[in-house]
Amino acid sequence: MTRRYHPQNLKIDPETKRVIPPPGVPPVISVFDERAIEAALRLKDKNKGKITIISMGSAKASDVVRHALSMGADDGFVLDDPLFENLDSFGTAYVLSKAIQKIGRMTWLCAADKLLTGVPVRLGSILAEILGIPCVTLACNIETIDKSVKIKRMVKDGYEVLEAPMPSVITVSSEIGLPVFPGEWA
Repeated sequence: MTRRYHPQNLKIDPETKRVIPPPGVPPVISVFDERAIEAALRLKDKNKGKITIISMGSAKASDVVRHALSMGADDGFVLDDPLFENLDSFGTAYVLSKAIQKIGRMTWLCAADKLLTGVPVRLGSILAEILGIPCVTLACNIETIDKSVKIKRMVKDGYEVLEAPMPSVITVSSEIGLPVFPGEWA
């Protein structure tokens, strides 16, 4: 059985070294972005707040933002400019930081004063540096405590729990969307 999503069916543009999207296949939200939105929704349920989504890409990225809105996000923005097409992590973080500042809320895939990112750790770290706020990576659980966040994060030998001020950039791990079993720290 041949699937049209099989790696053999994908083509690479030799000049840009990027995947050429197959015709008729809409963009989809990444698993990490979905998990970051899920974490934001959990925080929103407990603490109120607002979730704002920012996506960079062509007008097709609006499908991704619509998906996030259907999950329960409150606002969504698509940053669409041909100049964004070949940006590296630093350029992408810079554009996102300017969008966050222009929107006027320190929210990005998040709820009230926390920036939860589904983006790779590197991009989240660069974004935090540009914004001048702390960054915590690989979070698998997040809860708010007064004006800070308590984060359980993955480390080489297990987990560590730490506290960070708000706002902070928090990148999520693949475990953030997993169910919590009775007796586990939620």
